[in-house]
Amino acid sequence: MAQTPISSSKHNIKQAIVEEAQKAFALSIYFGIWFCALAFLAATALDERPIPLSIFGFAIVKAAITAKFMLIGQAIVPIKVSKHHGIVRSLLMESFIYLAIVLALNYVEAGIDGLIHGKAFFQSLAAFGRADPLRILALSIVYWLIVLPYLVYTSTLLLMGKNNFLALLFGNRSTADQ
Repeated sequence: MAQTPISSSKHNIKQAIVEEAQKAFALSIYFGIWFCALAFLAATALDERPIPLSIFGFAIVKAAITAKFMLIGQAIVPIKVSKHHGIVRSLLMESFIYLAIVLALNYVEAGIDGLIHGKAFFQSLAAFGRADPLRILALSIVYWLIVLPYLVYTSTLLLMGKNNFLALLFGNRSTADQ
């Protein structure tokens, strides 16, 4: 039975939503691992004992929000890779653009969080990163170091295709069985 254009478009939309949810989930896991590790490092650096489990919950929520911000950034500025320049050179400028988008959305998040807690939006916005330029620079460097490997992964996946990429990472099953 042939699909009608309407049922085909519904299938495509449903498939796109599922793929977007899978990307968001995978990216949330990736950021979650990083943010939980950083929260654990911060707690141990402060000699905080016992280490409160709530910091990991906050890290996971922050990871999910950051993942969504990253996906919004990709929707605004799609990843483009030049085979001539290679992945890293192609992505260097884009990585800074994605970093700026994630930071800008984090500022907005701080403002909205302030509103939720009864503070002024712009006051909360200005207080992001404790209003310390060095802290924001440090945060930016860490975000960039977290985002760049994800962008390299995504670009490699785009260039090679899922099957070739998985074969590169884990070997080719069809030749391994022979």
